[in-house]
This record gives sequence, C-alpha cells and structure tokens, in this order.
Amino acid sequence: MARPPAGQPEPMNGVAQLAGVGLRYGRTRALDDLDLSIPAGCMAGLIGPDGVGKSSLLALLAGARQIQTGSVQVLGGDMADPAHRRAVCPRIAYMPQGLGKNLYPTLTVFENLEFFGRLFGQAAAERHGRIADLLASTGLAPFAERPAGKLSGGMKQKLGLCCALLHDPDLLILDEPTTGVDPLSRNQFWELIERIRRNRPGMSVLVATAYMDEAQRFDWLAAMDGGRVLACGAPAELLARTGSASLEEAFIALLPEERRRGHRALVIPPHTRSDGVAIEAHGLTMRFGDFVAVDHVNFRIERGEIFGFLGSNGCGKTTTMKMLTGLLPASEGQALLFGQPVDARDLRVRQRVGYMSQAFSLYGELSVRQNLDLHARLFHVPAAERQARIAAMVERFGLAGELDSLPGDLPMGIRQRLSLAVAVIHRPELLILDEPTSGVDPIARDGIWELLIQLSREEGVTIFISTHFMNEALRCDRISLMHAGRVLDSDTPQALMAKRGLPSLEETFIAYLEDAGDSAAPAPPVSPAAAPAENAGAAGNPPFSLRRLLSYSRREAMELRRDPIRATLALLGTALLMFIMGYGINMDVERLTFAVLDHDQTTTSQGYSLDVSGSRYFIEKPPLGGHEDLERRMRSGEISLAIEIPPNFARDLKRGARPQVAFWIDGAMPTRADTIKGYVQGIHESFLEHLARESSQAVASPQAQVAVRYRYNPDVQSLPAMVPAMIPILLMMIPAMLTALGVVREKEMGSIVNFYVTPVTRLEFLLGKQLTYIGLGMANFAMLVALAVLFFGVPLKGSLPALSIGALLYVACSTGLGLLISSVLRSQIAAIFGTAIATLLPAIQFSGLLQPVSAMEGMGALVGQLYPTSHFLTICRGVFNKALGLIELWPYFVPLLLAVPLLTLASAAGLRKQER
Repeated sequence: MARPPAGQPEPMNGVAQLAGVGLRYGRTRALDDLDLSIPAGCMAGLIGPDGVGKSSLLALLAGARQIQTGSVQVLGGDMADPAHRRAVCPRIAYMPQGLGKNLYPTLTVFENLEFFGRLFGQAAAERHGRIADLLASTGLAPFAERPAGKLSGGMKQKLGLCCALLHDPDLLILDEPTTGVDPLSRNQFWELIERIRRNRPGMSVLVATAYMDEAQRFDWLAAMDGGRVLACGAPAELLARTGSASLEEAFIALLPEERRRGHRALVIPPHTRSDGVAIEAHGLTMRFGDFVAVDHVNFRIERGEIFGFLGSNGCGKTTTMKMLTGLLPASEGQALLFGQPVDARDLRVRQRVGYMSQAFSLYGELSVRQNLDLHARLFHVPAAERQARIAAMVERFGLAGELDSLPGDLPMGIRQRLSLAVAVIHRPELLILDEPTSGVDPIARDGIWELLIQLSREEGVTIFISTHFMNEALRCDRISLMHAGRVLDSDTPQALMAKRGLPSLEETFIAYLEDAGDSAAPAPPVSPAAAPAENAGAAGNPPFSLRRLLSYSRREAMELRRDPIRATLALLGTALLMFIMGYGINMDVERLTFAVLDHDQTTTSQGYSLDVSGSRYFIEKPPLGGHEDLERRMRSGEISLAIEIPPNFARDLKRGARPQVAFWIDGAMPTRADTIKGYVQGIHESFLEHLARESSQAVASPQAQVAVRYRYNPDVQSLPAMVPAMIPILLMMIPAMLTALGVVREKEMGSIVNFYVTPVTRLEFLLGKQLTYIGLGMANFAMLVALAVLFFGVPLKGSLPALSIGALLYVACSTGLGLLISSVLRSQIAAIFGTAIATLLPAIQFSGLLQPVSAMEGMGALVGQLYPTSHFLTICRGVFNKALGLIELWPYFVPLLLAVPLLTLASAAGLRKQER
C-alpha cells in the first residue's frame, strides 16, 4: 500500500474505524459491539476508568491483539489481514500501559533505543542520528548510559516515547502513558508531545487516560464504559452537551441512568474534632541496600483527620505506609501510633489499624461472605458479635447482592468497597488506604469517599490515604507532597496553593517539584529538517532481515550477561550438575558391608570368609551371633550381605560334596541385590576352583570354560561410562530451560508486545533468541568436555571435531525444544517445570542411558528412536570410549540434522504474532 506524503492526512474519514467490534476474555466482555471512527491528524483520547475496554481497543488498533468479531480498519486497511498489518506496523508506534513496559530494564537508555532502531531496519548512521536528536529533545542525553530499570517513572515514560517515535510513525498510540508519574514529569511529557506534533502535523496521536484534567487538552475524546462508547467529540462539545463544568461531571452525566441513579454531589463537612494525635513520624527512614526509599520523613496526623499522601509511583508512599503498620521495620527514625512506638510484634496496636493495600489483596477463591468472615476471625472479632458485624458491613458497603460472588467476578468499584469493608470490619481507629480509588469510575469513587467521610466525621476514624488524583487530594483535610523519598511540605490543600499563589493543586505540586531540583526542562526540539520525513525502516521492510534477527541475539546476550541469576544457572549450574550426576549416578557396587554366621568354625570356613573380605567389593563386619542378630543388623542397614556357613562345611568339601552356603542379601534395591548376587556367586566358584587345584583328588570340570573379557572399559567402572552420558543429559536440560525462560520471560514482563507491533517475523524472533543460547550451550559443552577429561580422568579417545559437530546439532535441538515449550507456556515457573519434565525424564528413560534403545519395545522404542538424546549419547560414548570418528558415526548425525528445522518450524507455528 502506498504511503501518503509526510504531514498529509490519511485518505479516509479517520485514522481508524471500528464496526461491530467485540472482544471477550473468558466470560468477561471487554468490548461490546463497538462502533467508532477516530479522526486523523489530531490528538484523540479515550477516557474512562480501568476495565471499560480502553487498553483492549488500543491493542486491536496497534495489531497487538487478535480481532475476535467485527472490523478494525487502521491507516486504510483491514487489521485482520496479516499482509496489511505487516505493511503498516512501521507506521504505527504503540506504547503499552505500565511504567516502562515496552523497555528492557537491564539495558541502558541508549541500548534500548539502539534495539528499536535495529528492529525497524535503520542503518547505524541514521539510527545514531535519530537517537541523539530524541535524547536531546527529551532531556535524557545525560542519562544515556543509565539502565532503564533505574530511571524514575517520568524518565521511563519519556524513554518509552522515544522508542516509539524512533521510526517516525504516522499513528502514535499511548495507553495511559502518565499513570503513576508525578505532575511535573506529566506536564513535561505532554509538552514534548505537542512539540513533536508541531514538527509533524500529519501524525495522529491516540491516548487512553483516566485523568480527566489531562484529557481536557486533547482535540477529540471518546468516553467509554462497559466496552461501549458513550459519546464522542471535542472536550468543549462534551461539556456543552451535558451542561457540565468539568469532564468528570460530563462523564458521570453520560453514564446510563441505572449507573447514575442515587449519585449526588459529594459534600465534605469540615474536620472539627481534635482528640489527640493518631500518627507521628520522626525522621522515618527506609533503606534497601544503598537505595534510600524513604528519607527522614516527618509528619503529625490528628485523630479523625483525613490526611492525603501525594506523590508518583516509587516516591516512597507505600513504603512509608508499611512502616506505619509494622509491615516493614524502619532503618532509622521512629513511628508512633496513638502514642505507642510501632512494633510489628505488638498485635494490640496493629488491631487498632485497618490497612487496604494498593494491590488486590482479597482471597480470590473465597466468596464475599467468606472473605468477610475470615477477616473477622483473623482480627479476633468476638464470635457473639461476628455475624452482626458482617451484616453491618454488608449493609453499609452495599454488598447484599454479591455475598456469594467471588471477588474476581465483581466490578472494580464493588471490589474496592469489599476491600474497604474487610479493612474496617474490626472497628479500627486508624485506616491506611493505598490508592483505594485507582482505576475506579467517578461514581464509584464518590461512593467510596462518602463511606470514608462517614467513618471520619461520624466515627472519628483517622484516615491516611494515598492518591494520584488531584481532585481527590482537594477533599482531604491536610496533605503531604512527597517526592524521591522526601516530604516536600504538609498543610491543607488551600494553604499549599496560597503559599505558591497558584490556582490549582497540580500547578502547586509542580512548583514544589521544581524547587526540589527536578525541573530539568527538555532541550529545544529537533527541527523538521533534522529528522528524515520518510521512515527508512518502513521503506525497506524485507520479509526476512538478518539485522532484526541479530538485534534480538545481541539484546538477549546483553540481558543474560547482566542477569546474575540466569548467568549463574547457565554457567555454574551446568558444572555443578556434572559433579552431582557424574558421581551420583553410579552403577558401581563397591565397599559393601557383610558379616558371617559361621556354624563350622574351621580353617576352611575361615578361608572362605577371607576370600570374600579380600575382594574390593566387600568390607567385613564383626561376626553374627545368630539369626536374630542377622535380622537386626540387616534391618538397621548395618550390613547388606550375611553369609551363613553350614556345619560340617569343611568335611563335606573334603568328601567331594558341594555344601550349600546361604547368602542373605538386602533386596530393598533390586538392581544392587542382583549385582551382589553376581559378586558372591563368582567368589564362591573361584573358592571352589582354588580348593580343587590344591586338593590331591581329581575334580571333574567341564571340557570347555567361558573366559569373559571387557572391551573399551576393562575394569567395568561407572565413571568412564556415566561421565560421557551426562554431557547429553545436561546439554538437553540447561539450554532448553534457558531458551524457554528467555521467551516466556518476555510474555510475563509484557515486552513481548514489541514483537507483536514491530516488523519482526516469527523466525527472526525465535532464531534471534536461539542463537544466543546455542552459543551458550556450546560454551557449556566445552566446559563439560574439559571436566570429563581433566577432572574425572575420562580420556577422549576419538574425534573431537566429530563430537563438536554433534554437540552443535544437539544444542540446536535442545534450544529448539525450549522454543517449542515457550510457544505454549506463559509463565516462567511453568516453563521451568515443563522443560524439566520434557527434557530430563525422556533423556534418562528413553535415551539408552539405563538400557539399550534396541531392547525397548512399543512406545518406549519409538520415543527412544525419535528423541535427540539417544543419538547424541551414542556419539558421545563412541568418541569417548570407542575412539570413533565422523565416518563411523555419521548415521547418528542425520536424525539431529532433521530435528533442528522441524523443531524450529513447530515453534514458529506455535508462536502467535498477536495476543488472543
């Protein structure tokens, strides 16, 4: 499809059109027969609380999520068509919800941008020029070598925006880009967007946000609720249509009548009671290693007061709250609750506190009624009062119709009311709430605040609440402004605004942040001529790109090198397992303990005992005193073998008879018991032959005797057989596990979205990941061979090149199996267990390690012939023990050579280019 000239609008009614779009996650309907046309060349916004379908809609428009029903047209084509998605993905930039979700924490700012530039096919000169311009325009240039994981929230969002803008998109999709960001960084973020839009007026920007004051600056809005669009238009149009003074009021007015029924304007009576101090903090400090999360915080909160805590994610609010409740011990300073030092061991103080965490902390497998009953019991509500207290909570918080529902099935607003009911069921005097209205619609938010006001004004409960919403902060009696672990100021919202002479609380907070030294303004934006108007990456979008493939290999290698846990597992784990398995899986049966019950007591019977004890296989213990002693010592494990020599043993031998000697063997381990049986039978026959040679009488002997000689392992020792066999076992398990984790980790962290919305193909993504772990597997192979030869003393008799070629093919198979597993599983824990089961068990059971594959039957024989380990095990033993080379072993290379592309293609077929 031809691309319109830069700066020109799309040749259609809008940049995107949706018709009859529906989307479900199990039983949850995210989008419900949605119709929408989004205008081009403007700043468009989706407004509404969490759970109304904003993120699902944006993912569909970006091509990150598969369309279930309906039609989605973006940039002049159908997003259900893979060819169109591939053609337009270089023209779309998608920044998913979550601080730095599309970033790689261990990579530096520059390395993250380098990675994205490579994905879009940019040559080095173009890539570095664009990176320098973007870093200068966002003020990130001084932090180019800082890992992304160590950036502040605002800087992460700026870096995420730079990664999205690196290829000059025509459509920029931002999913709640400023959630959790402080007001100053939020303001700088939107100023940066405006400057970029001035340079590229034809670029369309689509933003989802829960901040109504933020949406006021957009050109066009779509208000959403319940997976449907309530209304569209410019902010002024929505205000005029509803006769509202603010967008939040307009949103409430647009909701269906049944949602608005009973809602009224919130009235907050002034706080007049003063019954003493509820909370005091003096120099409260919390350190995590060298990082200071909370830095000498001081404040004082009166009883019955609603005290607000404002600050961005990561500024220390939650950590401070945990120190106040005793969940975290303070590194320095003191916290007092009701005049008593906070002590996590003092349950009496903690029972006076109710805590509602930021994360969902109810028991999802219990019903609403069971959650209330459980928490009443946990907080020792007397049994006689328990049911009455639960009934009171149900009535006050409006939970009567949901008692038998599971928390996960409840709407966000009701779920938060349940969390609040659980927090106050034991009648606390202090209620600590960590962002209780995050993601809740305005009506439900007002309902929660009505409950908080009742608790504060009518029951005198002190409420300590953190929030990101400035209009909520205005409802608090007093607030503290926190940033980077420090409290900047505490006072009433009106007093703080008066101190700065500013009309809004947000502007006031920004002024405090600027005084705190966080006011580094971005440099002037790049001029239009500084960045190419045409996206070179989009112009050259080949179906297969070695540059994109190697960009994933390079990034994976850097992440692996900087991840101490995975690096340790990759390097030291293999060596450790080699020692454990090399010595642990030992078929040798030596130094077995035995004792003799000698009923004959002659020199001949004593000589018989000496023959056994003289063997390297046995160690003699004190003689047995009888059958009871035999039973006791064998039961305790003191001996593994008991020899009972009958009476008249010597006399019978001299007469030419063959007396029977009883060998009592511990049969708890059948394999070892069979080995012991073979040993003692051999020793017995050897004793008789020796006795016959010394006797003057002729002893009949067979005309032919069997002479057994062992080739390749003359002493029949385990180490020369087992150590080469451990190399295939470990090269199957460790590389497969690391490869599976490398892919599943991206699914778990959310960075897999970069694969969904960039030109990278399945094969590029998979082979790029696999190359790194093939290299790591070959390094492990070299280490294992060195350990086998130098430490275990097993000589390498055959061809090292043949063994290395076999190892390369085998590692490609094991990493391919890891890719196949990762294409199915979604969590790292599942990947670890799944890979261990799929590699370790077949590799040991069906590879010929314990019994030859040729001796197997049925399904076991089929698995043994197909599984790669059986072929590489033959190669390893052939090279180490039989001095074989490539000419003798080539038939075993063929199955490995065939398995590599089959596993890769199966992995590509299982990996989806869109989320379902």
